Amino acid sequence: MSTIRSAGLLLFRRRDGAVEVLLAHPGGPFWSRRDEAAWTLPKGEIDPGEEPLAAARREFLEETGFESTPPFHPLGELRQKSGKRITAWAFEGDADPAMLVSIPFEMEWPPRSGRMQSFPEVDRVQWFGLEAARRKLIAGQAPFIDALERLLGGDRPA
Repeated sequence: MSTIRSAGLLLFRRRDGAVEVLLAHPGGPFWSRRDEAAWTLPKGEIDPGEEPLAAARREFLEETGFESTPPFHPLGELRQKSGKRITAWAFEGDADPAMLVSIPFEMEWPPRSGRMQSFPEVDRVQWFGLEAARRKLIAGQAPFIDALERLLGGDRPA
């Protein structure tokens, strides 16, 4: 069995003297009532033969409906408890969370009901300051916030 590899993007902006990041809340019934340590970078699996940055850009668009624009700054790679490897990049820009458009996925719900239901991959996105983002992110992804902070040189504009 090969390791699942994913790629994602972390959109950041500078507002009111601070850096904020756009995080995605996974759609579907499993995540509906979870908040702390439940958010994620928009990301997804890398297709065979696909460049990781191309996968990250594709997944960001599919999951949010927002375009991503260079330059892209590498944040490194993390291994989650599940063994999945995630490679991420940061880019600066802005997006209105109310304009979210996410592709759907289907699953049997309720379990063992035989009924398939459709849910958005991402049910909402929201801007968070860096400290709040560390709490909101799935624990295995929080180091991407540290990498962004290092990238920006600890820069928290006044």
